Amino acid sequence: MSEEIRKQVKQFYGNIAKDLKQGKASCCCGNSCCTPIANASLLYHPDLLGDLPEEILMASQGCANPLVFAELKEGDVVLDLGSGGGIDVILASKLVGPKGKVYGLDMTDEMLALAEQNKSKAGVTNAEFLKGYIEDIPLPDGSVDVVISNCVINLSADKEKVFREIYRVLKSGGRVAIADIVALKTALEDLRKSTELLVSCVAGALYVEDYKKLLAQAGFNQIDIYIEHVYTKDIIGSLVGEDVKLEPADLDRIDGAFGSAIIKAAK
Repeated sequence: MSEEIRKQVKQFYGNIAKDLKQGKASCCCGNSCCTPIANASLLYHPDLLGDLPEEILMASQGCANPLVFAELKEGDVVLDLGSGGGIDVILASKLVGPKGKVYGLDMTDEMLALAEQNKSKAGVTNAEFLKGYIEDIPLPDGSVDVVISNCVINLSADKEKVFREIYRVLKSGGRVAIADIVALKTALEDLRKSTELLVSCVAGALYVEDYKKLLAQAGFNQIDIYIEHVYTKDIIGSLVGEDVKLEPADLDRIDGAFGSAIIKAAK
């Protein structure tokens, strides 16, 4: 990720975290929506959310629920890349139990502070939040059983390095369950250049076949990609900032160009 892009992403999500800590609504409004679907009640089964405080649910910035496909077991060691406000870490901590451990990795100080606050409110004791970049994971080789992520890998300008790092930290037989945005057909190049779409996890979307190719090059096998939601032109249009002007014909071209997906793979 270039330093300029990284700075923009950190500032964007840092501001979200500040608002949430002050009890304000999440970012998903107007042209600054983080992701097309970032509502915890829509992404997670009520039984999983249980009695989590409302503040934790408000911190959800994901596009799907990777925990459905992660098949977490008691005692698993889990890493959540781009853990944000910590909702997936907190939910995973319930599934792995006291014998397991969940790490959350994020580069934004404000999000890490929010995650620690949410962790305390949820009474979680088997989770740890780390500061760092998903291209340079601060964990030893072969140290985790499962890597999850929720609409974050799109934000990296060096996805190939991200996948190599995931492979490195996974134990032999470890697995990946990632929720991410994928490109389903050719989109307008000016969309790809929009900063607001970048932090909305759309501009950096990989095509499905490219996603599979990069995972295979990193060493993964048993690669499967499941499309969860296909985004209409209305959804994509609502994400475009003032710096991108789209005509009705352009919107027709991007109809169905992006969608959320679950990516599974094994080491």
